[in-house]
Amino acid sequence: MKKTDIALIGLGYVGLPLALAFAKRYHVVGFDVDGKKCNNLKKGLVSRDQCDATKLRNALDHGNFHITNELNDTKACNYYIIAVPTPVSKDYHADHTLLKKACEMVGQVIDKDDTVVIESTVWPGMTEEICVPILEKVSGLKLNTDFFVGYSPERINPGDSQHPVERIRKIVSGSTPDTAAALEKLYGSILLNGTYKAPCIRVAEASKVMENCQRDVLIAFANEMHTIFSALGINTEDVIAAASTKWNFVPLHPGLVGGHCISVDPYYLIDKAATADVDARLLKTARAINNEMAISYARRIAARLKKTGGSSVLLLGFAFKPNCDDIRNTRVADVYHELAKTVSDITVCDPLIDVEKAKAEYGINVVHSVPRNRDYDVIAITTAHDIFARDAFLNIEHKPVMLLCDKPTE
Repeated sequence: MKKTDIALIGLGYVGLPLALAFAKRYHVVGFDVDGKKCNNLKKGLVSRDQCDATKLRNALDHGNFHITNELNDTKACNYYIIAVPTPVSKDYHADHTLLKKACEMVGQVIDKDDTVVIESTVWPGMTEEICVPILEKVSGLKLNTDFFVGYSPERINPGDSQHPVERIRKIVSGSTPDTAAALEKLYGSILLNGTYKAPCIRVAEASKVMENCQRDVLIAFANEMHTIFSALGINTEDVIAAASTKWNFVPLHPGLVGGHCISVDPYYLIDKAATADVDARLLKTARAINNEMAISYARRIAARLKKTGGSSVLLLGFAFKPNCDDIRNTRVADVYHELAKTVSDITVCDPLIDVEKAKAEYGINVVHSVPRNRDYDVIAITTAHDIFARDAFLNIEHKPVMLLCDKPTE
């Protein structure tokens, strides 16, 4: 029986934790095109929300996990798991450039009887319609004759210590029944809660995008309720608390929707629906509502300043959701840039994030601690990190009225 060697293509928030989980039982080669990232990971340098640094060092020390930016180092593997980002373009259309490049690279190294698994979020049909033709063309191999494919959507939640990859129930699917069964066994060997075998790849792809579209729509509903209740002078959190006493009420809170999943994935289904002449009106509306919330927050802050005659603002939090360091697609940047149109004295503080990355990606100077001996006319909690609830964090003598921007969430 052939030895199981796994190549993880892409060592980001999805690929690295999955690689470490597999490395407990199998030999794993972690590949990433970013040589600097690979060198840092080899030294055990990793974001606290990406994985536990101790787990990374243990895997490296035990010799089951090899990190490389040399593609040929993966040639001995027989499972290739692709976990690269699938973002959207500036005009909100699916951008599968990185996925196609990853398939081109894997096509160069796969051999007969190998299996390629896609973890990246895609629209229904993308694995077989886009990925497979690239793999066949580059490799010269034939699907289901020479090699096989599967789809197992990622469910990683950065910063969520309650749901590490080992505790997530994974959906698996394959291009043949035997492939699906093999992936069920492979993933099941590292997961405490097992797997769910979807009847086909397209169902598995659709399930992932549906999960995140549902969240987006429900948060959009909460945001619309919040807009209405605020205009009527009613506290939204009080309304949610009251409505939550009904057994079938879903208690979602209003907030900013950023990050790499909920603010992105609906556009993939919107694009795919259009190819079938379906106008995904609800998804489009939800996206519009959630995208507008940052502008709404900025205007609320500006209105508070105007009312009090103030001129200085402290924004607490820059990550896209509470208690993590992830700043991908953070809507706090939108709050800042909208506010900066009329306010010149803005301080942004987030003790958890990489401030150099924030400056490079968004052009915003973020500090790790609140400047001493400063008074602010408005303090707005834009990302509800637990640390902001501690009095000691605000090391300023005078604490002005705080404006809580609800509970931003992914």
